[in-house]
Amino acid sequence: MPDTLTDFGSKAQKTLAHVKQDVGQLRTGRSSTSMLDPVVVEAYGTKMKLNELASLSAPDPGMLIVSPWDKSLLSSIEKAIASANLNLNPVVDGDIIRIVVAPLTEERRLEYVKQLHLKIEAGRVMMRNIRSDVRREIEALKGEAGVSEDDIDFDLENLEAEFKKVNLELDKISEFKERELLAI
Repeated sequence: MPDTLTDFGSKAQKTLAHVKQDVGQLRTGRSSTSMLDPVVVEAYGTKMKLNELASLSAPDPGMLIVSPWDKSLLSSIEKAIASANLNLNPVVDGDIIRIVVAPLTEERRLEYVKQLHLKIEAGRVMMRNIRSDVRREIEALKGEAGVSEDDIDFDLENLEAEFKKVNLELDKISEFKERELLAI
């Protein structure tokens, strides 16, 4: 009998990782080096992620520092950050780039909370689709040699239990990020 629950578990973990990454890109009032994850820089004839070209730090809640290892890439990195649609304004200061992260307004925070709920709901939809696919696989085993009705019922119950665990994890992600977004 194929282990469809393991299949569900691995797909669920990939989906949770995707949702966490997606939610992590929502900007809070505090600076975080993960804010710069979407930045891709044209360097050495190819496109590279910013963290592959520079050291990133957040020395205080309103500031990000980018220290390129190759100082000749300063202008390329500055342009990449400015054009990444992150609403960040990089400023070259000697050998580093400083980025001041403006605090969010209450209106903007509420807008981000709405986006958060949309991203979490998209994650729930992905999980429901995975669950229905696995459910179909389990139900397709009816009538096969060596597979009893009890085995199928047992697998379906375990599938629902795993699905509930994943939904609780999505709730935790949502609650944590919402608290983070609304904190001043």
